[in-house]
Amino acid sequence: MAEHKSKLAAILREEGPTILADWLSELTRASGNVDQGERQEQARTLVRLLTDALQKGAPEEDIDDPAWAPIRELLSGISASRAREGSTPSETATFIFSIKQPLFSRLRRAHKSDAEGLASDIWGSTLLLDRLGLFTMEVFQKSREDIISRQQRELLELSTPVVSLWEGVLAVPLIGTLDSERTQIVMENLLERIVQTGAAIAIIDITGVPTVDTLVAQHLLKTVGAARLMGAECIISGIRPQIAQTIVHLGVDLGDVATKATLAAAFQLALARLGASVVRSTPQ
Repeated sequence: MAEHKSKLAAILREEGPTILADWLSELTRASGNVDQGERQEQARTLVRLLTDALQKGAPEEDIDDPAWAPIRELLSGISASRAREGSTPSETATFIFSIKQPLFSRLRRAHKSDAEGLASDIWGSTLLLDRLGLFTMEVFQKSREDIISRQQRELLELSTPVVSLWEGVLAVPLIGTLDSERTQIVMENLLERIVQTGAAIAIIDITGVPTVDTLVAQHLLKTVGAARLMGAECIISGIRPQIAQTIVHLGVDLGDVATKATLAAAFQLALARLGASVVRSTPQ
């Protein structure tokens, strides 16, 4: 094993520039949307770190060893950057796997007729590069998942706005399915606005909610309860005939929560509770 490491390290040290040049040619043919200068710098740094690690005796079979930490850090940064830039998984994986061809070519020249040594070096370098490639893809996938999760949360926040209808009256128009995650965001946004504005009444409009089942009703009641703890009463609007029948069939008890068929009716009720009203300035 020691001889194998020494041989591979020596080849990288002595022929690193030519291996790097051939590797960059492979990467250029692979195309992708990565800046060429950035890709060259990343490849140059990886060759240097790979050479340093092998010369220090880093175990090829264990990339979790502290000796590989600089390379793991580099690959983590590259993977996260590629994920943000919209690179494909294959483009990201190619960055590591495409170094095999130029490296194996130098190994064949170095071993010449030593078939056993060649096989050993190729097998060892294959395991190492495969492990580094898999590590790169794992970080890339995790970065993509984090980006998607953050975007989904941002979309949820955009789809659950809290608007001010009148002094002391807020409205939360809900559109689409109401699940646990979205309910949490609705509550957070609503409670934050109640604190900011000191609103006494919040109208939760479910006109755009396609169906109401027991779970949705529970989510609504949680939101109402949270608002009450902050000193604001809630009115639920958008109770269509079908939704009313569903709530009755499910036996859901909305308690003393006021409900209205339309947002306009809920707004009128809210104004009445505040001792205010809207009148026409001229007869219709």
